[in-house]
Amino acid sequence: MTSLDPSHPLSAGLTADSRLVRSYQGERQEVVPVWFMRQAGRSLPEYRELRVGTRMLDACLDPAMASEITLQPVRRHGVDAGIFFSDIVVPLKLAGVAVEIQPGRGPVFEQPVRTAADVARLEEVDPASFDAATFAPIAEAVRLTTAELASTPLIGFAGAPFTLAAYLVEGGPSKDHIRARTMMHADPEAWARLMAWSADVTGAFLRAQLLAGASAAQLFDSWAGSLSLRDYVEHVAPASARALSHVRDLTYEVARPEASAEAAETTDAAATPVIDEPLVRNVPIVHFGVGTGELLNAMHDVGADTVGVDYRTPLDEAARRLGHVVPVQGNVDPAMLDAPWEVLSAHVVDVLERGREAPAHILNLGHGVPPETDPAVLTRVVELVHGWRP
Repeated sequence: MTSLDPSHPLSAGLTADSRLVRSYQGERQEVVPVWFMRQAGRSLPEYRELRVGTRMLDACLDPAMASEITLQPVRRHGVDAGIFFSDIVVPLKLAGVAVEIQPGRGPVFEQPVRTAADVARLEEVDPASFDAATFAPIAEAVRLTTAELASTPLIGFAGAPFTLAAYLVEGGPSKDHIRARTMMHADPEAWARLMAWSADVTGAFLRAQLLAGASAAQLFDSWAGSLSLRDYVEHVAPASARALSHVRDLTYEVARPEASAEAAETTDAAATPVIDEPLVRNVPIVHFGVGTGELLNAMHDVGADTVGVDYRTPLDEAARRLGHVVPVQGNVDPAMLDAPWEVLSAHVVDVLERGREAPAHILNLGHGVPPETDPAVLTRVVELVHGWRP
């Protein structure tokens, strides 16, 4: 186990008792915490103004800009967390992979990875060789952000190995990821090596964010919904577990809850005194995928504390599939954000009600904020959630 630095927001007590962190640890809060995937970005006019003339990956690697973009939705909406502004291909770029994000299309790679020789070319860069300098822009952006957020937690962000591998094999976005799924079966050895390399790269990226000050981690598997449960368990889950192993060891200490007066009165004075040692907690981990309703248990089993649920699976059903013992995050349908308020608000309340079937619930979208969303609507949703009581 690796203890976080005493100055870390969790260790210093700034964020450890936040409703977000405690919800991720399975403690239901009176006020349901809320944040939105892709809350930092294209839906905000201040973001569009700031990004003029700056390419996406350049923005991600500019510490001051990445920090400001992360903070914008927290200031505007009053959400319970910032989500670090970055992109899942940033660690690939830092590893020397030639990739650019084309507006309107997404990540495009100069050389797709489709053969064992292509994988060997990637493996010439050993993720174990990454040092502090590799992720210096990321760590600085996190430090700048957490200094401003104070008691509001920052969530670290990284792409899951399958999604990274799918992009690498396809060479860019794909609707069915058929080349990646073919490679998985046609050359399972090369596939396993590609997944292991992707896991270590993205795991190191996530670890850098947490060590620098993020209070939780989210692994995002955009394309896992294209997989069968069997393929996920056999060919993907081991790599996702490997990615999370890079952060699973990170711990911090919190004071134990004080014993109740009644318990104190009934304590046998002759009994051996209890040493009031602090509790050691792991940094909470969230695992989210798109179209992954049939994979929820497998995604939890790779080492996550909380499972994100997309809009296709009702939260009460997701909680049932997870045995009613796993905190859930989600799952307002992003399409509802442009519906009349009475429709949207009824939908949000329905999600909140269904979320009561889990031990704890963090309200979010079932995917990202659409770029055309009116920011005022998101602010209004936050106010509704914070004011809602069962």
